[in-house]
Amino acid sequence: MPMQPWFPDAKLGIFVHWGIYAVKGVAESWSFFGGEISHADYMAQLDGFTAAEYDPDAWARLFAAAGAKYAVLTTKHHDGVALWDTQAADLSVVKATPAGRDLVGPFAEALRAQGLHVGLYFSHNDWNHPDYPTVRPAQPQRPWIVDHARVMPEEGQEDPAAWERYLRVVHRGQIQELIENYHPDLLWFDGTWERDEEQWRMQELREEILALSPDTVLNGRMMGHGDYATPELGVPITPPEGPWELCYTIGDAWGYRPDDTRHKSVRELVRVFAETIGHGGNLLLNTGPKEDGTILPEHVRRLEGLGRWIHRHAEAVYPTVAGLPYGHHYGPSTLSKDRRTLFLVCFDTPREFIEVRGLHNKVHRASVLSTGQELAHRVVGGFPSHSIPGVVRIEAPATTDPYATVIALELDGELDLYRGQGAG
Repeated sequence: MPMQPWFPDAKLGIFVHWGIYAVKGVAESWSFFGGEISHADYMAQLDGFTAAEYDPDAWARLFAAAGAKYAVLTTKHHDGVALWDTQAADLSVVKATPAGRDLVGPFAEALRAQGLHVGLYFSHNDWNHPDYPTVRPAQPQRPWIVDHARVMPEEGQEDPAAWERYLRVVHRGQIQELIENYHPDLLWFDGTWERDEEQWRMQELREEILALSPDTVLNGRMMGHGDYATPELGVPITPPEGPWELCYTIGDAWGYRPDDTRHKSVRELVRVFAETIGHGGNLLLNTGPKEDGTILPEHVRRLEGLGRWIHRHAEAVYPTVAGLPYGHHYGPSTLSKDRRTLFLVCFDTPREFIEVRGLHNKVHRASVLSTGQELAHRVVGGFPSHSIPGVVRIEAPATTDPYATVIALELDGELDLYRGQGAG
């Protein structure tokens, strides 16, 4: 099935890691899994999760102001605590916390009111459900999980019937609830590494989801049965083939942690965003609200700052496709959908001129996108008799953007690049 067109055009999504782990400010699920905190102390956070200041409309307005076109909420992390009133398991914020209500439905409604697409994160694994640690994979993807009691049964103690019950009642049951209750545009899965593809029955799961909701996009964490790749925490040097999305954090952590104070600057976020879309991907930028539902002011300021840069350069963001390969311009670039306007991103203040190599096209006009200032340009060198183009040199603009300046080149036709070795 072809990718839904809204996804590659979206460019920016907001990831929201929110759950009971925000009460003590510990790592989501992993803190009890790895022994940073006892399981009992981790689960005691249920008593402190209030969502008292949760304002999904304010979230949605902030995400829209940031320039995002979709957002993804962690409806259930590996700890098994659902943020909606699931009927497939006993563990939810509705039944077990002072919040006492569905948090997913208002999120979906608020996003749609702002024209944003709805993404729901769901963990395949569940480290709190008794039917989960009941079968062992033939080849564990991560050796350290083999002896963990919340993941695997002891050898010889497998219970295939319990695993089938988990798949049918919890895994498939909760995914069906999310689809039928909230009609997500995107299902963002995680946590496949503890079982084999055959044990998860991923192909079957994909077919079941699309039978219920044919237009739902599925992320790549489905062991070959998703729609796009999801690298984390660094722009890939060689981008994945096909659609992809970079998961990235404003701080260092995913969920709220009071000791996570190294918030990335707006300049850093603009750089990562421009590099990502210049490679043809989306940026899924993460924030972790506090247990009451408030987003850190430091994160709000950064999202708003990124949004102001995107607004100034919207034509270079959406709808565009990946721009020039490495070597043609010292920085990322994007290309208009009709392939007739090239947008060059300059992170540093240009001095004297900006260069573009290997451009067969004539440049009709060069200008600063945010101000409209027209820039003189000329072609230097080249070998016309061998169809080898010269270098396009564009004068440096008089004023530049504080984070990244974008130069728009209007071409005489669709982008035509020289990719040869030159003439001897």
